[in-house]
Amino acid sequence: MQTTVRKEIEALRTMTLKQLRQKHAEVFGEETRSHHKHFLFRRIAWRIQALAEGGLSERARRRALEIANDADLRVRAPKTAFHQDAEFSANTAVQRRLAAQADPRVPGVGEEIAREYKGRNIVVKVRESGFEYESKIYKSLSAVAREVTGTKWNGFLFFGLASGEGGSNEKR
Repeated sequence: MQTTVRKEIEALRTMTLKQLRQKHAEVFGEETRSHHKHFLFRRIAWRIQALAEGGLSERARRRALEIANDADLRVRAPKTAFHQDAEFSANTAVQRRLAAQADPRVPGVGEEIAREYKGRNIVVKVRESGFEYESKIYKSLSAVAREVTGTKWNGFLFFGLASGEGGSNEKR
């Protein structure tokens, strides 16, 4: 790289954002919308080198044009993308949530999960709203396991449901 080009690029490092934006307009012949100092530095430095050393080969330019013509790529969203469409109405909006998929490791609603822990027989009943243990509803099996043991547990591991058989809770 020539020393004049190198000096010009080094001079970019000390420029303010405003100066870089002015330099961009000078080098590219158009103003930039960017306010990112490092991006502008790299872009201007590339342009200075390209002007000094010739830029892309003709073959590379043709290939880039081919790629650009084939691409259905938007650089920016259309201005109306974030404004409410005239066709939009509250009647067409989704009014309810989709039901969550049931975990295949958990037995069906109404079934029981049992496990022996330190000589105690732990029995948990599966409910629609969670898991019932000693007449109290818990959101997860992990919460039940924490209640029983006093420490954090993965509920599926604690009750032997981790393999995904759904309902078979034999100890391995």
